[in-house]
Amino acid sequence: MMLHELVRDPEFWVAIAFVIAVGLVIWKTAPMLTKSLDDRAGKIKAELDEAQRLREEAQRTLAEFQRKQRDAFKEAEQIVALAKSEAERAASQAERDLETALQRRQTQALEKIALAEAKARTEVRNIAVDVAIAAVRRVLAEQLDQQRKSKLIDDAIAELPQLLH
Repeated sequence: MMLHELVRDPEFWVAIAFVIAVGLVIWKTAPMLTKSLDDRAGKIKAELDEAQRLREEAQRTLAEFQRKQRDAFKEAEQIVALAKSEAERAASQAERDLETALQRRQTQALEKIALAEAKARTEVRNIAVDVAIAAVRRVLAEQLDQQRKSKLIDDAIAELPQLLH
């Protein structure tokens, strides 16, 4: 009896109609919903794949930049080492050049001193000769008579051609 009463109840038929309508809606919209969900899942997968690709590319770029940075540091260290050795070489060369210049100047100074000494000796000799000649003249003038003076002058004149040759 219960089934018979249930079949006569309008609420039962409304519930059945509702279930059928919902079933039809699900049956008609299920492929559309599935396609929409599949499309969305495909988009999400594509975005995940793109994100993974971008991540890998970023890691490669980071590794490349780190390698370039290490290479740049190594190159900078080499440049600094080269600059230091160049500076040391330049300083050493400058020191040698300075030492050579000082030796050359010392040699020049010694040569100038030797030349000045020789010139001074010559001047002293010339002055001594001049003084000696003047003294001899005075002594001869005071002690020689006229006849003896004339004979010395004649003898000196006679010896001139032999002394000039």
